[in-house]
Amino acid sequence: MRSKVPGVWFPLGHNELVDRLTHLLLEAQQGDQRAFEQFVIESQADVWRLCRYLGDLRDADDLAQETYERAIGSLHRYRREGPAKAWLLTIARRVCVDHTRRQQRRRRREARAIDDALTGGGIGSVIAPDDAGRLSLEALVDSLDDDRRAAFVLTQVLGLQYAEAAEVLGCPIGTVRSRVARARLDLVAAASADEDFADDLPPTGTNDGFPTT
Repeated sequence: MRSKVPGVWFPLGHNELVDRLTHLLLEAQQGDQRAFEQFVIESQADVWRLCRYLGDLRDADDLAQETYERAIGSLHRYRREGPAKAWLLTIARRVCVDHTRRQQRRRRREARAIDDALTGGGIGSVIAPDDAGRLSLEALVDSLDDDRRAAFVLTQVLGLQYAEAAEVLGCPIGTVRSRVARARLDLVAAASADEDFADDLPPTGTNDGFPTT
Protein backbone atom coordinates (compact mmCIF):
# COMPACT_ATOMS: atom_id res chain seq x y z
CA MET A 1 0.00 0.00 0.00
CA ARG A 2 1.28 3.45 -0.87
CA SER A 3 1.84 5.77 2.07
CA LYS A 4 0.66 9.39 2.11
CA VAL A 5 4.15 10.51 3.12
CA PRO A 6 5.01 13.32 0.71
CA GLY A 7 8.09 13.11 -1.44
CA VAL A 8 9.72 11.07 -4.12
CA TRP A 9 9.21 7.32 -4.47
CA PHE A 10 12.34 5.26 -5.09
CA PRO A 11 12.60 1.83 -6.77
CA LEU A 12 14.00 -0.97 -4.61
CA GLY A 13 13.86 -3.77 -7.13
CA HIS A 14 11.31 -6.55 -7.55
CA ASN A 15 8.74 -3.86 -8.44
CA GLU A 16 8.89 -2.40 -4.93
CA LEU A 17 8.57 1.32 -4.32
CA VAL A 18 9.51 3.20 -1.17
CA ASP A 19 8.66 6.74 -0.07
CA ARG A 20 11.37 9.28 0.62
CA LEU A 21 11.38 8.95 4.42
CA THR A 22 11.65 5.18 4.18
CA HIS A 23 14.46 5.54 1.63
CA LEU A 24 16.34 7.83 4.03
CA LEU A 25 15.84 5.43 6.93
CA LEU A 26 17.10 2.48 4.92
CA GLU A 27 20.17 4.50 3.96
CA ALA A 28 20.68 5.38 7.63
CA GLN A 29 20.57 1.68 8.48
CA GLN A 30 23.58 1.26 6.23
CA GLY A 31 25.50 3.82 8.28
CA ASP A 32 24.73 6.99 6.31
CA GLN A 33 24.70 9.67 9.03
CA ARG A 34 23.62 12.41 6.64
CA ALA A 35 20.63 10.33 5.59
CA PHE A 36 19.52 10.03 9.22
CA GLU A 37 19.98 13.76 9.78
CA GLN A 38 17.79 14.43 6.75
CA PHE A 39 15.28 11.87 8.02
CA VAL A 40 15.03 13.86 11.27
CA ILE A 41 14.69 17.16 9.43
CA GLU A 42 11.86 15.91 7.22
CA SER A 43 9.93 14.06 9.93
CA GLN A 44 10.38 16.24 13.01
CA ALA A 45 7.33 18.45 12.41
CA ASP A 46 4.92 15.50 12.50
CA VAL A 47 6.71 13.94 15.48
CA TRP A 48 6.50 17.22 17.41
CA ARG A 49 2.80 17.66 16.64
CA LEU A 50 2.00 14.14 17.79
CA CYS A 51 3.99 14.67 20.99
CA ARG A 52 2.21 17.97 21.55
CA TYR A 53 -1.23 16.34 21.36
CA LEU A 54 -0.51 12.99 23.02
CA GLY A 55 1.96 14.39 25.53
CA ASP A 56 1.75 18.09 26.28
CA LEU A 57 2.90 21.37 24.78
CA ARG A 58 5.40 22.13 27.50
CA ASP A 59 7.30 18.86 27.05
CA ALA A 60 6.80 18.36 23.30
CA ASP A 61 10.42 19.22 22.47
CA ASP A 62 11.78 16.75 25.01
CA LEU A 63 9.36 14.04 23.90
CA ALA A 64 10.35 14.52 20.27
CA GLN A 65 14.01 14.30 21.26
CA GLU A 66 13.37 11.09 23.18
CA THR A 67 11.53 9.69 20.15
CA TYR A 68 14.60 10.10 17.96
CA GLU A 69 16.88 8.70 20.64
CA ARG A 70 14.73 5.58 20.78
CA ALA A 71 14.61 5.47 16.99
CA ILE A 72 18.41 5.44 16.83
CA GLY A 73 18.48 2.57 19.32
CA SER A 74 15.89 0.64 17.32
CA LEU A 75 17.22 1.46 13.85
CA HIS A 76 18.66 -2.01 13.31
CA ARG A 77 15.25 -3.57 13.98
CA TYR A 78 13.38 -1.59 11.32
CA ARG A 79 12.01 -3.69 8.47
CA ARG A 80 10.39 -2.22 5.40
CA GLU A 81 7.09 -4.07 5.80
CA GLY A 82 5.60 -0.65 6.56
CA PRO A 83 6.54 2.98 5.88
CA ALA A 84 9.16 4.65 8.03
CA LYS A 85 6.72 7.38 9.05
CA ALA A 86 4.36 4.89 10.68
CA TRP A 87 7.32 3.18 12.39
CA LEU A 88 8.57 6.50 13.77
CA LEU A 89 5.15 7.68 14.94
CA THR A 90 4.64 4.36 16.70
CA ILE A 91 7.80 5.09 18.69
CA ALA A 92 6.58 8.64 19.38
CA ARG A 93 3.25 7.33 20.64
CA ARG A 94 5.02 4.94 23.04
CA VAL A 95 7.19 7.79 24.30
CA CYS A 96 4.04 9.83 24.99
CA VAL A 97 2.33 6.92 26.73
CA ASP A 98 5.35 6.47 29.01
CA HIS A 99 5.43 10.22 29.66
CA THR A 100 1.73 10.28 30.56
CA ARG A 101 2.20 7.42 32.99
CA ARG A 102 5.12 9.21 34.63
CA GLN A 103 3.05 12.39 34.89
CA GLN A 104 0.14 10.50 36.41
CA ARG A 105 2.40 8.91 39.02
CA ARG A 106 3.92 12.30 39.79
CA ARG A 107 0.51 13.93 40.15
CA ARG A 108 -0.66 11.17 42.49
CA ARG A 109 2.39 11.71 44.67
CA GLU A 110 1.84 15.47 44.68
CA ALA A 111 -1.86 15.09 45.43
CA ARG A 112 -1.06 13.08 48.54
CA ALA A 113 1.32 15.78 49.68
CA ILE A 114 -0.91 18.81 49.04
CA ASP A 115 -2.79 20.28 51.94
CA ASP A 116 -6.55 19.73 51.84
CA ALA A 117 -7.09 23.46 51.76
CA LEU A 118 -5.34 23.65 48.40
CA THR A 119 -7.02 20.65 46.83
CA GLY A 120 -9.24 21.71 43.95
CA GLY A 121 -7.27 24.85 43.22
CA GLY A 122 -4.73 23.17 41.03
CA ILE A 123 -5.06 21.69 37.58
CA GLY A 124 -8.67 22.65 36.83
CA SER A 125 -10.51 21.96 33.59
CA VAL A 126 -8.56 21.02 30.49
CA ILE A 127 -11.06 23.00 28.40
CA ALA A 128 -10.18 26.67 28.70
CA PRO A 129 -11.58 29.67 26.85
CA ASP A 130 -9.32 31.72 24.61
CA ASP A 131 -8.92 35.50 24.84
CA ALA A 132 -12.29 36.01 23.15
CA GLY A 133 -14.02 33.63 25.54
CA ARG A 134 -14.32 30.85 22.96
CA LEU A 135 -13.11 27.31 23.43
CA SER A 136 -10.05 26.62 21.28
CA LEU A 137 -9.81 23.57 19.05
CA GLU A 138 -6.53 22.54 20.68
CA ALA A 139 -8.05 22.72 24.17
CA LEU A 140 -10.99 20.61 23.06
CA VAL A 141 -8.75 18.01 21.40
CA ASP A 142 -6.72 17.88 24.61
CA SER A 143 -9.93 17.02 26.49
CA LEU A 144 -10.65 13.91 24.43
CA ASP A 145 -10.23 10.38 25.74
CA ASP A 146 -6.63 9.23 25.11
CA ASP A 147 -7.54 6.62 22.48
CA ARG A 148 -9.91 8.92 20.61
CA ARG A 149 -7.44 11.80 20.71
CA ALA A 150 -4.68 9.64 19.26
CA ALA A 151 -6.86 8.40 16.39
CA PHE A 152 -8.17 11.91 15.68
CA VAL A 153 -4.73 13.54 15.65
CA LEU A 154 -3.15 10.87 13.46
CA THR A 155 -5.87 10.99 10.81
CA GLN A 156 -7.30 14.50 10.98
CA VAL A 157 -4.25 16.52 12.06
CA LEU A 158 -1.29 14.58 10.66
CA GLY A 159 -3.22 13.23 7.67
CA LEU A 160 -2.39 9.54 7.93
CA GLN A 161 -4.61 7.06 6.16
CA TYR A 162 -6.71 4.95 8.48
CA ALA A 163 -4.65 1.86 7.66
CA GLU A 164 -1.46 3.72 8.65
CA ALA A 165 -3.05 5.02 11.84
CA ALA A 166 -4.16 1.48 12.69
CA GLU A 167 -0.56 0.34 12.33
CA VAL A 168 0.70 3.13 14.60
CA LEU A 169 -1.98 2.45 17.23
CA GLY A 170 -1.78 -1.34 16.99
CA CYS A 171 -5.51 -1.83 16.51
CA PRO A 172 -7.92 -2.80 13.68
CA ILE A 173 -8.75 -0.15 11.09
CA GLY A 174 -12.43 -0.36 12.10
CA THR A 175 -11.45 0.65 15.61
CA VAL A 176 -9.66 3.72 14.25
CA ARG A 177 -12.75 4.70 12.25
CA SER A 178 -14.93 4.34 15.34
CA ARG A 179 -12.59 6.34 17.54
CA VAL A 180 -12.36 9.19 15.00
CA ALA A 181 -16.13 9.29 14.60
CA ARG A 182 -16.66 9.33 18.37
CA ALA A 183 -13.95 11.96 18.79
CA ARG A 184 -15.75 14.24 16.36
CA LEU A 185 -19.03 13.73 18.22
CA ASP A 186 -17.27 14.51 21.51
CA LEU A 187 -15.75 17.67 20.06
CA VAL A 188 -19.05 18.91 18.67
CA ALA A 189 -20.84 18.16 21.92
CA ALA A 190 -18.17 19.89 24.02
CA ALA A 191 -18.28 22.97 21.82
CA SER A 192 -22.03 23.07 21.24
CA ALA A 193 -22.26 26.47 22.91
CA ASP A 194 -19.57 27.90 20.63
CA GLU A 195 -20.97 28.70 17.20
CA ASP A 196 -17.52 29.48 15.76
CA PHE A 197 -16.00 26.14 16.71
CA ALA A 198 -17.64 24.11 13.95
CA ASP A 199 -15.71 26.16 11.40
CA ASP A 200 -12.41 25.06 12.99
CA LEU A 201 -13.10 21.32 12.78
CA PRO A 202 -11.58 19.57 9.76
CA PRO A 203 -14.27 18.23 7.42
CA THR A 204 -15.31 14.65 7.96
CA GLY A 205 -12.45 13.00 6.10
CA THR A 206 -12.26 9.82 4.14
CA ASN A 207 -8.46 9.47 3.99
CA ASP A 208 -8.91 6.12 2.28
CA GLY A 209 -12.15 6.42 0.40
CA PHE A 210 -14.48 5.47 3.25
CA PRO A 211 -16.38 7.86 5.53
CA THR A 212 -15.45 8.02 9.19
CA THR A 213 -19.00 8.07 10.42
